[in-house]
Amino acid sequence: MSTHTTSAATAAIIAANAAITAATAEADAAAADARPAGPAPDGSPTPVEALAPTLERLRAAWRARKPDRAQRMHDLARLRAAFLRHRDAMEAAIRADFGHRSPHETLISDGMVVVSEIDHLRSHLRGWMRPRRASVGWRLWPARAQVRHEPVGVVGVMAPWNYPVNLALIPLATAIAAGNHVYVKPSEHTPRTSAWLQALLAEVFPQDRVAVALGDAALGAAFAGLPFDHLVFTGSTAVGRKVMAAAAPNLTPLTLELGGKSPAIVCPDFPIEQAAARLATGKWFNGGQTCIAPDYVLVDAARRDALVEALRREVQARYGAAMEGAAHYTRVVNDGQYRRLTGYLDDARARGLTVVPLAEATGVDADAERLLPPTLVLEPGDDATVMQEEIFGPVLPIRSYASLDGAIAEVEGRDRPLALYPFSHDRANVERILGRLVAGGVTVNDTLLHFAANALPFGGIGPSGMGQYHGRAGFDALTKAMPVLWQARWSATDLLKPPYTGKVDQLIRWLAG
Repeated sequence: MSTHTTSAATAAIIAANAAITAATAEADAAAADARPAGPAPDGSPTPVEALAPTLERLRAAWRARKPDRAQRMHDLARLRAAFLRHRDAMEAAIRADFGHRSPHETLISDGMVVVSEIDHLRSHLRGWMRPRRASVGWRLWPARAQVRHEPVGVVGVMAPWNYPVNLALIPLATAIAAGNHVYVKPSEHTPRTSAWLQALLAEVFPQDRVAVALGDAALGAAFAGLPFDHLVFTGSTAVGRKVMAAAAPNLTPLTLELGGKSPAIVCPDFPIEQAAARLATGKWFNGGQTCIAPDYVLVDAARRDALVEALRREVQARYGAAMEGAAHYTRVVNDGQYRRLTGYLDDARARGLTVVPLAEATGVDADAERLLPPTLVLEPGDDATVMQEEIFGPVLPIRSYASLDGAIAEVEGRDRPLALYPFSHDRANVERILGRLVAGGVTVNDTLLHFAANALPFGGIGPSGMGQYHGRAGFDALTKAMPVLWQARWSATDLLKPPYTGKVDQLIRWLAG
């Protein structure tokens, strides 16, 4: 790079970061100015003592008047309209909480996906609510039966910080579509966004239909221990275990959306440049702070170095060799997460592993901004920290394999992941992978996209979660499939009573086969 180019790049970085700093300073004011009108809460923490009475208020109102289809459709329409009306304030709040977050990534992940899910719920709600006929079998004829999907009551939603609007509003909208009332606990790590959510929901819903609890981890622990009719939690596996333990005394049904180490397997036939482009999108979207981001990549040994160079070209084309495109790159959300991620890299270097920054953040106080450039760790062993814990950031381990069966066996030996990404145009390779591995969800020849497909259930398995939601799966999870059997005016079962003699004896033996 020439001196002139370097100077221009440095100037561009300084200008971009000045703009980011100014935007962050202004974001609180912007969020406040554009905050939804109406009963705007002050954003102060919710006392633990207020949790149980709030839940009882929601439950009493639900029992008094369970939302019918018209109410649900009206609520979802109002939520959609208010969400679009205050989307700019949402973007400002999220950007401020992260220090900087790509506004376009916010529009995609916390904007487009939410609107799409609400539209899907509204367009299918009539059919989902319709009772489904069920066979009773010839032995119970002429009785008839059906399955009704009845709302369960009050649903708790515990949302994380990485997609603080998406992962709060999609479960909430699903619970509303299912006919429930909802109590939401947003993340304390994105306080501006949580206050925005509280104000938005106060504008759309009466306080006895949707409530929001703001507070720290201690309040979150108390929230998980409330006797909900269903609880949806999205977060880490470690915290998921605590949530499950807190819910156990009440036998609260759970949907746990957790995480884990989601692998990508690049088969020898797949074009390396295309693999790099799609891996780069999946890994460095939102700065890698995505529960279904590729957590490590397995690639055939002969092409490992080619993949490294292809990833370097992708990153530098997107963000610049010196991170000139810093305005398009999301920062690590807080100092604790930043130190955790840099600690992974320190551990890798201490083990003598090759750490490959794919761009250099020059002209920037990276530590102050929590700007961690996309970074690879080559051939880490299982003892390396990056291979023991979910990374949840812009660090990507690359490991080579000698055979596809060996790569599959490596994934098979780990906990079942939340996501799996096979890359191959050879159907036999893909089927071999899918036939042996079980994951929460799969996107073949790309990353992340199965999350955005409304008709696909989303959820983990084992340490990566339990239960599913999105679309019909979410409606089913947050309703009770209640079987109903109608007996006919006359039925042979009227005869099935003691004394079991004569024709009654013969009838029972015939029915029993």
